[in-house]
Amino acid sequence: MIPLLDRWLALADRLSILAVRVAGAMMLAAAFLVGIDVLLRKTVLITLGGADELSGYAFAVGTTWALAFTLLRRANVRVDALYGWLSVRVTSILDLLALLSLFIFVGYLTWRAVLVLQDSLLFSTRATTPLGTPLWIPQSLWIVGFLLFLFTIIPLTLRAAIALATGDLPKVRHLAGAMTLEESAAEEASHTAELRAPHSGSER
Repeated sequence: MIPLLDRWLALADRLSILAVRVAGAMMLAAAFLVGIDVLLRKTVLITLGGADELSGYAFAVGTTWALAFTLLRRANVRVDALYGWLSVRVTSILDLLALLSLFIFVGYLTWRAVLVLQDSLLFSTRATTPLGTPLWIPQSLWIVGFLLFLFTIIPLTLRAAIALATGDLPKVRHLAGAMTLEESAAEEASHTAELRAPHSGSER
């Protein structure tokens, strides 16, 4: 069971990295498009048309496509004012409950999003904009992000539950715990070292 879940998580991690890169590219493209549109309006008094609509789709889709990566990197915002004062076992239980709650919440969001998509397909709904975008296109991409998140949180929750049941509390912390200040500082130091490494090599 554990090897299967670990392979599942490894696959989810690879998919989440790909998805977050695509999401970042969409955000950059949207920012570039809006920037060009603003520049044209200020200089030659013309507009590309649809830049705001496309950037809205990019933001909505990109946000859901980044959810799985955020979860696996424990980068989601956590209210941890009391977290550090609790015992490791209590925090492990709370971490698992947080994962379960998040799974239920996103599962409900996904179900509602699928219902919206079904209506859009049934009635051939289009955006009431100059582009008249068929709404099933951005909605389908939006739902893909939710599905990837569910694909990720299922094995993560099961693996954390097994770790808690077997008393492997450090594993629960590693999988689902809130990132501590020390861990955040170490991660930032690691990123800084990676960024400086090529520059240092070129100086030699």
